[in-house]
Amino acid sequence: MSERASADEAATLEGLIQGWDGMAVVTRFDAESGSWVFVALHDDTLGRPTGGTRLKPYASPAEGLRDAMRLAAGMTEKWAVAGVPFGGGKAVIAVPGPVEGEARKELLHRYGALVESLGGTFGTGEDLGTTPEDMAEVARATRHVLGGHGGGGLLLDPGPFTARGVLAAMRASLARAFGSDDPAGRRVAVQGVGDVGAPLARLLAAAGAELVLADTDGGRLDALAGELSAQTAAPDEIAAIACDVYAPCAIGATVNQASIPRLACRIVCGSANNQLAEDADADRLHRAGILYAPDYVANAGGAIAFGRLAADASAGRDDLYARVDAIRGILDEVFAEAAERDESPLHAARRRVERTLAEGRRRRGASRR
Repeated sequence: MSERASADEAATLEGLIQGWDGMAVVTRFDAESGSWVFVALHDDTLGRPTGGTRLKPYASPAEGLRDAMRLAAGMTEKWAVAGVPFGGGKAVIAVPGPVEGEARKELLHRYGALVESLGGTFGTGEDLGTTPEDMAEVARATRHVLGGHGGGGLLLDPGPFTARGVLAAMRASLARAFGSDDPAGRRVAVQGVGDVGAPLARLLAAAGAELVLADTDGGRLDALAGELSAQTAAPDEIAAIACDVYAPCAIGATVNQASIPRLACRIVCGSANNQLAEDADADRLHRAGILYAPDYVANAGGAIAFGRLAADASAGRDDLYARVDAIRGILDEVFAEAAERDESPLHAARRRVERTLAEGRRRRGASRR
């Protein structure tokens, strides 16, 4: 990188941080791997900032920082809308390319040491690009990994809990759009069949839904489609498939000004973070007659389960499932409020977040008197 390019990049990082409404950003350049690490702490009104660790290549360090900030703000909304006592935080490890084997473990150990150095002000877990095995490596260096025990033991996979929560959200969406919450006979287009999309597809197949699947990993896609007798589509075509529900379960921003006119669904409900490219896309969906289940409500199942485990490590699976299934009731209320105002459910969900945070600030202020 040239000296001028380095200066421009630094200015961009500085500008992003100066313009952010969060609390703080912890930044580290990992010279051994050539990776940038960003820990974005957005809000601690309800509790310590907590969120997953994303590991992937980015076009620039600034793109990695931007993603960490957006995801951290989304975690503030996710915890608040679900009433879980954590604040918004997220970490991004922006790697220059694939990192495997011992080099990956060593990077994760160094990252864990960074998390540990923050003294418990940030808790983390699995996210896009990381696995339960990765989190077990991080847990060798820090006590602040959610979802299991440290010391290198395998941690609980949040994917199935997130998938169960998306199914609960989908049932609420189907009930609102069609008058019945039964997925049987409904056509669902699932974009991305990884750690969440695959268990979601299995739950939907068991419930009798007709599936169309897409993924950039052709081998993974064909194997799951064969298992579930599902149809497949190209990743760049799945959003335009005629269906009842479009379920984005991979990258964000697939619902945007360009793609919305191509959507041929009645409902958008999936597990991806930041599904909308911008808030205005929620209003575009509403004008198009497409019901949107706000992503940070629909995909909160893994966070809810891990939040419960953090409070009570002995919590059983039935307890965790019951708390995840409560997403259905949350969305029922969000949809009802939005319908009364003839607006996108995103606005009703955001007001719910604001009410929860305001109450949290009130309680915190009262405790300091």
